[in-house]
Amino acid sequence: MRPEKRALIVPLLISVIANVGIVLAQNATVNVDACPGYNATNVFNIRNGLKADLVLAGKACNAYGKDYERLSLTVTYETDNRIHMKIVDPSNSRYEVPESVFPRPKSWDGNRDSPNINFRYTKSPFSFAITRKSTNEVLFNTTGYPLVFEPQYLRIKTSLPTNANIYGLGEHTNSFRLPPENTVRTLWNRDAIGGIPNGTNLYSDHPVYFEHRTTGTHGVFLLNSNGMDVKLQTVNGGTSLEYNVIGGILDFYFLAGPSPVDVAKQYAAVAGLPAEIPYWGLGLHQCRWGYKDYYEVAQVVANYSAANIPLETMWTDIDYMYERLVFTNDPQYFPLAKMREMVSDLHARGQQYIVMVDPAVGVRPGVSGAYDRGQALGGVWMKNPDGSDFHGLVWPGVTVWPDWFNPKTPTYWENEFRLFFDPATGIDIDGAWIDMNEPASFCMYPCSNPSAEAISQSLPPSRTSPPPASTLSLPIGTSAPSLTSNLLKRDNMYTNVLNPPYAIHHAADNLSARTVFTNVVHSNGLIEYDTHNLFGTMMSSATRDAMAKRRPGLRTFIITRSTFAGAGAKVGKWLGDNLSIWEHYRNSIAGMLSFAALFQVPEVGSDVCGFGDNTTETLCARWATLGAFNPFYRNHNADGPIPQEFYRWPTVAQAARNAIDMRYRLLDYFYTALHQAHLDGTPVLQPLWFQYPKDTNSYGIDLQFLFGESILVSPVTQENVTSVSVYFPDDVFYDFKSYAVTNGAGATVDLSNIDYTEIPVHIRGGVVLPLRVSSAYTTKQLRKEDFELV
Repeated sequence: MRPEKRALIVPLLISVIANVGIVLAQNATVNVDACPGYNATNVFNIRNGLKADLVLAGKACNAYGKDYERLSLTVTYETDNRIHMKIVDPSNSRYEVPESVFPRPKSWDGNRDSPNINFRYTKSPFSFAITRKSTNEVLFNTTGYPLVFEPQYLRIKTSLPTNANIYGLGEHTNSFRLPPENTVRTLWNRDAIGGIPNGTNLYSDHPVYFEHRTTGTHGVFLLNSNGMDVKLQTVNGGTSLEYNVIGGILDFYFLAGPSPVDVAKQYAAVAGLPAEIPYWGLGLHQCRWGYKDYYEVAQVVANYSAANIPLETMWTDIDYMYERLVFTNDPQYFPLAKMREMVSDLHARGQQYIVMVDPAVGVRPGVSGAYDRGQALGGVWMKNPDGSDFHGLVWPGVTVWPDWFNPKTPTYWENEFRLFFDPATGIDIDGAWIDMNEPASFCMYPCSNPSAEAISQSLPPSRTSPPPASTLSLPIGTSAPSLTSNLLKRDNMYTNVLNPPYAIHHAADNLSARTVFTNVVHSNGLIEYDTHNLFGTMMSSATRDAMAKRRPGLRTFIITRSTFAGAGAKVGKWLGDNLSIWEHYRNSIAGMLSFAALFQVPEVGSDVCGFGDNTTETLCARWATLGAFNPFYRNHNADGPIPQEFYRWPTVAQAARNAIDMRYRLLDYFYTALHQAHLDGTPVLQPLWFQYPKDTNSYGIDLQFLFGESILVSPVTQENVTSVSVYFPDDVFYDFKSYAVTNGAGATVDLSNIDYTEIPVHIRGGVVLPLRVSSAYTTKQLRKEDFELV
């Protein structure tokens, strides 16, 4: 974790615990199951669906506000495998996720005559069910659970099978299969402090889930960016899933499947197909927050070469900035001439360079050109309700944030990239890393005096080491080594956007805590209460467009922290500020599976060896091998803990060499999997049940996974052991290195004597793999290697 945050962790955790108690007390007094619900009237069919009015069925319960007396229902069979259902207020245009942020699918060829799933309804009281045509199974059923629709509280609830297999509703560090007994998944993007704690809301919002049964899989996606709790409960033997949403509308997509991969593809057709990435993006990336100057960055590159560990891309965190101001470089510690020389050397070696770009712009007139240019455009910043600029606090001190809804902001952002990263005069980056885009703020709510808080938090932080000598020569060289063998304004009718009547289970004490306030207004009239969860994805889109314009014809490579549904069509994602502990090593697998298999963000990975706290040699060695089977493979850690570059320990260095050898020989298989995902949404990573959907033993497995359909990865996941219990489904598997055969029988097999430099990897029988004959130091060199078929 970042040292500046450590002092905040204990009080924050106390606040989280206290806040949970407040939420439970505030919400427990309302029994929404006793609300009257609605009756369906004026029901009539349309060519590909139906429409109806929903009229309040009795005395209003006014659980968290005044019940709407009349609603409008539209059901559309968009394809044979997708039903779109919307419930809205017909008298006022409530907030909906803007089309500009989440484009709706355009091609509709469905009708009511031949769908694979059906919409069934009861008029009084209104309830509905989604059923599978081939089996008559009920997939989603609101019978017995009244619909509640109020200005700041929407509730819809479905029954589920006992012990239901539910996956998704991220971002979280829960198990991949969500426990159906008593789980609350809160969706409200936040800068998680204390190392991505279990059971809390984290950086991203993906309101989609897959439910899997032996008879098939289906998906449910709620297109809503407002804060929400999704509750999985089992009471008196009955299991249910309940949405509690604090704004917007009910905008559901029901996906038929019937196979898990089918559902993934159908969701991709709604959320957008994943972006293509450059081939080099699959290489090894190295970063650290805390590299003190350009020479240390260059020395890391040289050390990887000396250790014979292939390094594809070097990264630099906020350290390169002048007083942490975005679109600046420190002239003493990271002088432009030396930065340009270093990037030129990396490019000559066939390597790449990436730096961090934060969204918050320091309020430093005359010092921050990015701020001055934004001001010159009339102020492209997010606003307070009175029209003044909203001020918060991030690394450079007092900051403003770009308003991505302002029509001038895309041009502003593109111009900043064009100026600062100009290949001829600036730092010629190959990709971009965007962080703190939940958006995060260090100013403690109510943040009445950001300037005073900046002083008390010592922001921007001072340098603690002298600058490097200006005469130092870069230690990189220009030749890579060869490996040796081995919207529109809406009338929201909200009464309180700072403290809404229904309190979601947010892991902070207020929706506006450590972020931009929920009453902040965008240039088009939308408020942050509705659009908060979109900020990171909108920044991602603007950054992708800016990179595409400065490097026309080349695929972009952008990694973000905060995402909303559909972000994978633009960017990749890393799993945030984890800790160097075995629990987070294990959690990373479920996290990757959620984003790559469910959320259509396939270029995903964790901070290998952990970001916060000190790693250990054995943990880092194991993580180096697991990381080689992350789509996004990056070693990154914080300022403060011990260094953890792979060359720091002999065991870790050898583990990295071994793992990268496997990864690079498989790189074209990996790249093809990502390309296929771009074409049709086929998941890049898959849990075992995606390929063995009738194997009930596989439904809860989240410590093994498939890369593509053919490579089974089974890492050692416990500390100080050299064995692992591997589940082999009823299939034939071949050891990747020895080709030794394992005839799976739907049971676990204990593998022993697994050295810390190795990871068990198996090839499914019946496939043909194109492998590079040998590995290489860079992906540019790798492309010159011959293929062999296995």
